[in-house]
Amino acid sequence: MTSTVNPTPAIPAVAVAPHPTPTAQARSTARTGTERSGNRRFKPGRVALGVIGVVVSLIWVFPVYWMLNSSLLPNVVLQNTTPTWLPFGGSFDNFVAVFEGGTFLPALGMSTAIAFITVTFCLLLAFFGALAISRFRFRGRKTFVLAVLLIQMLPAEGLFIAQYKMMGSLNLLNSIVGVSIIYIAAVVPFTIWMLRGFVAGVPADLEEAAMIDGLSRTQAFMRITFPLLAPGLIASGVYAFLQAWNEFTVALVLLQNNSDQTLPLWLRGFIQASASRATDWGQVMAASTMVAVPVIIFFLFVQGRMTSGLVSGAVKG
Repeated sequence: MTSTVNPTPAIPAVAVAPHPTPTAQARSTARTGTERSGNRRFKPGRVALGVIGVVVSLIWVFPVYWMLNSSLLPNVVLQNTTPTWLPFGGSFDNFVAVFEGGTFLPALGMSTAIAFITVTFCLLLAFFGALAISRFRFRGRKTFVLAVLLIQMLPAEGLFIAQYKMMGSLNLLNSIVGVSIIYIAAVVPFTIWMLRGFVAGVPADLEEAAMIDGLSRTQAFMRITFPLLAPGLIASGVYAFLQAWNEFTVALVLLQNNSDQTLPLWLRGFIQASASRATDWGQVMAASTMVAVPVIIFFLFVQGRMTSGLVSGAVKG
């Protein structure tokens, strides 16, 4: 009897890639670095645009620097024909003189109260208005949108007499409430139009999906949609704040008592009082700096959200 022996199957040879040597890795890294440097080669046009951007930024920042520099120098130095570019030897005497009058803090409190009321009610009213325009279809919707646009075209100066008589009949002259009502009425239309782009940029399908998962309409809106609108609310709030903080003409018409003044009116009165004894530009610049400081502090808190809100609104609008 013969036995048959099965031959052992041959194992196919597997090609193993050789491990790259340190020299090969160095060549690959050098090649990659060369490609990247080639992509980032010197471009005169880009450098020229960068230089122009820096020059424009310096021109924009220079008035702010000059205001701060002049606020630290005495009036004798400022009246010299040779400009002093750095405040060496300066002091805070001009700022002390601003506070000595005793009128800055009341004006600061009044401006802060008016700005707070204006921003709060503008955001509240504009938010509901933008939500109604973007989310609901109702009779008179197009008319409402056109009314919002037309109100922005009305010149503010043409409304002064009517506003004065209306506030006078309501006994709201020389009051925070009266000025705040006028500011809210002036700022709300544009704020509605601004927020409309943010609300329209958030798909309603997100709320519907949340409602399918068991949330009510209010819960879905507060948990899903409202956080996405936060950048838009911040950007709109900044606009309302600047309008209320820097406004001058309406306050000049409605606030006639020297004891009831906003910061722009106080600054005008401060300049006039200084002019009666030859204008002390150091004190005027110190007063201007004190008016600008609250705005700078406000921007430091909201600048991150404000930037994302403006970019988001530009994309989604």
